[in-house]
Amino acid sequence: MELSVKWNGKMAFSGETPSGHELKMDAAEAIGGQNTGARPTELLLNAVAGCTGIDIISILTKMRLEPTTFHMDVKAERADDHPKRFTTIHTHYILEGELPEEKVVRAIKLSKDKYCSVAHSLNAEMTASYSLNGGENIDL
Repeated sequence: MELSVKWNGKMAFSGETPSGHELKMDAAEAIGGQNTGARPTELLLNAVAGCTGIDIISILTKMRLEPTTFHMDVKAERADDHPKRFTTIHTHYILEGELPEEKVVRAIKLSKDKYCSVAHSLNAEMTASYSLNGGENIDL
């Protein structure tokens, strides 16, 4: 994969993905940015969620299942010292629909343990939990 990222002055950058989408990145005003785009770390966490979400929908679709709603809440912790990498990332999956719990768990585990290339590219402890149809949160 190759892409190009261009400096737009101050702390702002824009990139075009190989699939033709533009990304805008910038720093907070407190460190010289103008807040014209997402922080790279925000994009990274969104990429983790997007990657695992795509995996789970793909796996459930192959099982002939489709959630009526699906979203994820992601919480991450960063190291205090530079490079201030993510040390832990927890993804909570919230699904609704006629979904057998054992198949939801299997889809989440397959994404977490095998398929999500974004998560596996990071040096962070990855944890997960889920809730199904408004039920209690269950840690995996």
